[in-house]
Amino acid sequence: MPNQPGAAGVGDDGASGVPSERRGIAVSGDGLLPDAGLDGSGDEGAAAGAGGEPNLRDRPDGIRPAPAGRFRRLLGGGRRGGQGLGVLLGGTGGAVLEEASSQAAGRLRLGRLRRAALPVPLHLASSLASYPHLSLLERASVGRAALALRGLDPMDPALDDVDFASWLRERGQSARTIEALWDLVGIATLNATAEHASLGLAAMVFKTGLLSDPGAADIGWASVPLGELHDTRARAALDKAAVRTILRGRATAVTRTAPPTGAPGHDPVPERGLRPETAAGSAAVPSAGARWQVAVETGPGRTELLDADVVVIAVPQREAHELLPGGALEDPGALLKIGTAPILNVHVVYDRKVLRQPFFAAIGSPVQWVFDRTEHSGMKDSPGAENSQYIALSQSAAEDDIDLPVAELREKYLPELERLLPAARGATVKDFFVTRERTATFAPAPGVGRLRPGARTRAPGIYLAGAWTATGWPATMESAVRSGMHAAVAALTTLGRPHDLDFEGVGRESV
Repeated sequence: MPNQPGAAGVGDDGASGVPSERRGIAVSGDGLLPDAGLDGSGDEGAAAGAGGEPNLRDRPDGIRPAPAGRFRRLLGGGRRGGQGLGVLLGGTGGAVLEEASSQAAGRLRLGRLRRAALPVPLHLASSLASYPHLSLLERASVGRAALALRGLDPMDPALDDVDFASWLRERGQSARTIEALWDLVGIATLNATAEHASLGLAAMVFKTGLLSDPGAADIGWASVPLGELHDTRARAALDKAAVRTILRGRATAVTRTAPPTGAPGHDPVPERGLRPETAAGSAAVPSAGARWQVAVETGPGRTELLDADVVVIAVPQREAHELLPGGALEDPGALLKIGTAPILNVHVVYDRKVLRQPFFAAIGSPVQWVFDRTEHSGMKDSPGAENSQYIALSQSAAEDDIDLPVAELREKYLPELERLLPAARGATVKDFFVTRERTATFAPAPGVGRLRPGARTRAPGIYLAGAWTATGWPATMESAVRSGMHAAVAALTTLGRPHDLDFEGVGRESV
């Protein structure tokens, strides 16, 4: 998922931009039931149930499974031994709260979605049947839509041209059902509402996370900041492999240099005019055996030229458009047609604990997902901050908020947090700041599939990587990693070098 800070799985680091740890409760309406256990004002046992260890394979050292006791205590797994499925794709358990009209104002109705130890799709049937935020007819319609979704092939090009909301409505899904269930998952995973999401990408998300295997949605979360996993440990591995890493450098050009004299396709004049839109009438695509030179700005007035046999361009689509040599893609302009979607993160530090769960989500509220980042940020060990709590709101598809001034965001979100978290009403806000990712992900709009290029280009030795390339996934960590694997396998295969790189599908998928 693209937007949750601090958890392992998919998305960007929420502190600078991701979807991540997936445990907790979702709330909506005009307040939180005292027994919901979010802010310590009630009985934590309200979310009790049996739990189990998540189904994690080959998890990195920095990712830990939730202990069974914490599953029971925090997440509310099935009472007869089934592991919990959260309200989001990949949740290990959870609950949804919304205002119950039959209750006093300010009190919410608690509901949970969790999986049972049954085959797909029966693993969700009993949970869906008791989901209190939909009527009986709406719950029944969800089951029918899920079965229809299970029969779709996400790789079918025809699905790419259809928006998910239209498909849902044609299968009897009400606006309330789309908001309370489908968008609860879809906005966080696709960074778009159903109205603006490709059916192909939506089908991929829901089939993989909810309809492929009973344990496909089980949750693990990072016990360290994502930077520790993606930067510190990755850099240590690269250093160990004698890989040189240049930090704070900016690639400005990729130029073909002449292959050795006498080599096939020898052209003693390096290509210039690197912008794809100027490629018309330029020299032919470089022949095999050509080498490449990358210009990297390493400081004011300083440019370093790096020679390479292979270049993997792993930057956003617009920057890739600028760097690709002429003729590298049949339609380089397609990269500029791939839209972008923003993610906004609102960070609040309170002088006391206001949230007891690791995270929660809200429906019927401007707040989407709220995460406790106190431990991950290291704040709890800071002098004078022992009792403080640092929470982050991760807001996907944030087009309406992404450019609002901080003062307006403060006026919008602090009262809403007080509405959802009673303990925040008397708390002092010690810090409030915002991080913005205006182009956090590619937009998963209908028709985007035909615009996404594969790893190979028409220029030998030049490959593309990034979540926006043709991985079949939306803009998630999985998509980014798969794209890198595709590019690496393609490059090593082209060079004729043996490798043991492999992961599910990489040998069969087009690279």
